[in-house]
Amino acid sequence: MELSVVNSAGVETGKTVELVPSIFSIEPNDHAIYLDVKQHLANKRQGTAKTKHRGEVSGSTRKLLRQKGTGGARHGSIKAPIYVGGGRVFGPIPKDYSFKLNKKVKALARYSALTYKAKDNNIVIVDDIKFEAPKTKEFIALQNNLKIQDKKSLIVLAEQNKNVYLSSRNLDNSKVVTISELTTYDIVNASTLLFSEKSLALLQKQD
Repeated sequence: MELSVVNSAGVETGKTVELVPSIFSIEPNDHAIYLDVKQHLANKRQGTAKTKHRGEVSGSTRKLLRQKGTGGARHGSIKAPIYVGGGRVFGPIPKDYSFKLNKKVKALARYSALTYKAKDNNIVIVDDIKFEAPKTKEFIALQNNLKIQDKKSLIVLAEQNKNVYLSSRNLDNSKVVTISELTTYDIVNASTLLFSEKSLALLQKQD
């Protein structure tokens, strides 16, 4: 697949780039995408939810009433779950939700997600993205020029660019990442992918 390269004003530069078939035109594997997105979200979970069980709440350890002869149930502790202020039964405890995924599965998932974006013509190639200073107004102008202002966009750069990042930080519908930070979740979560020429070249070198 061949795409035209545009500049930051949205005008075609006359250059074209070829999307490598082994990345942008594979047989998509939906299950690999599911696993990679699931791992990404699981690894972000804190897993710090915690409640106290009956051995951890404060209270007297005195036996409340004698074992027999009351006509009621037996009770041994004010900290039992049936009492107000007692411990929680089967409450949450700290847990690590993260799990491992093979590199080849993650690569397959990422390429599958990129293939879907390429098939839907949701990839834009820009020759370069540079801001002399952090200005959200300039970033919005870039979105308008490229006609992606109403879409959830993912901008992929070859390397860290503080001005571009700071310019987009206040906008809910855009995210800026470097090629090394590109994840399947970010690709799936965006409506349009915006690559700089350099970042696309680096991605296609990884193949």
